Amino acid sequence: MLAQRTLKSLTKAVGVGLHSGQRVELTLRPAAPDTGIVFRRVDLPQPVDIVISAQAVTDTRLASTISSGSAKVHTVEHLMSACAGLGIDNLYVDITAEEVPILDGSASSFVFLLQSAGIALQAAPKRFIRVLRSVEVREGEGATAKWARLSPYNGYKLSFEIDFDHPAVDSTGQRVEFDMSSGSYTRDIARARTFGFTKDVEMMRSNGLALGGGLDNAIVMDDYKVLNSDGLRYNDEFVKHKILDAMGDLYLIGKPLLAAYSAFRSGHALNNKLLRELLLHEDAYEVVTFEDEKRAPQGFATLARAW
Repeated sequence: MLAQRTLKSLTKAVGVGLHSGQRVELTLRPAAPDTGIVFRRVDLPQPVDIVISAQAVTDTRLASTISSGSAKVHTVEHLMSACAGLGIDNLYVDITAEEVPILDGSASSFVFLLQSAGIALQAAPKRFIRVLRSVEVREGEGATAKWARLSPYNGYKLSFEIDFDHPAVDSTGQRVEFDMSSGSYTRDIARARTFGFTKDVEMMRSNGLALGGGLDNAIVMDDYKVLNSDGLRYNDEFVKHKILDAMGDLYLIGKPLLAAYSAFRSGHALNNKLLRELLLHEDAYEVVTFEDEKRAPQGFATLARAW
């Protein structure tokens, strides 16, 4: 049986929120089979659980925010991406503020935390959402067009193309494809950092965003070049971060996908719109398990290797 996964022990981290600038403590704890991934606001007078789902996403401005009533958790996508990349099904995420810490701006710190706690197999079958027919969402026309699509595929593959009119981005790869069957999430995707432009910082901060951002947790560019002294981690780090984000956004559906995701200039909003579109059409997907793990698509049965 291809089994569900959780952690062997708890692990903790302390950091600041990218947008809020608030100090936040994060505790990742094991959870029972079929719990799913649950964010718990332990700083509130009565702790509030927010179970991940496509419908739990309530704000997608520059990050994915999930809510239950008035309780919110912002910027969940990097941690969710790490969970998707390592195949974590069940997890409690205790958090002491309303935003997940940005740490180094990528998913690699979350991968390290999860792997340092150890990954445990559970006595319950892993459930996948298998896409049966293509579903697509589009916005804009001509130069402003953007789209995202899920298509049938025996595995999990993502391809993404960006289109930034900026010298530092133009000189790098703007399209990338990552397949879970042949690539390594920890090596190929997890280290790609979020990025931003100095010209946007003043506007964002006036709107209460990017208050915790800086050169230690993002790629920062002026009008011409990357300002980080250590340069880029990948030649195509910008578009790889979009793949990282997409993996986190899509995992908010609550189960791993068996599908090919392709996108052009998509973002958090369009990714969530795509999940909701898929769930609207009951004939477009099915939930499957693998009693014989040898029948599962390549890349899902083996636990991800440590660094």
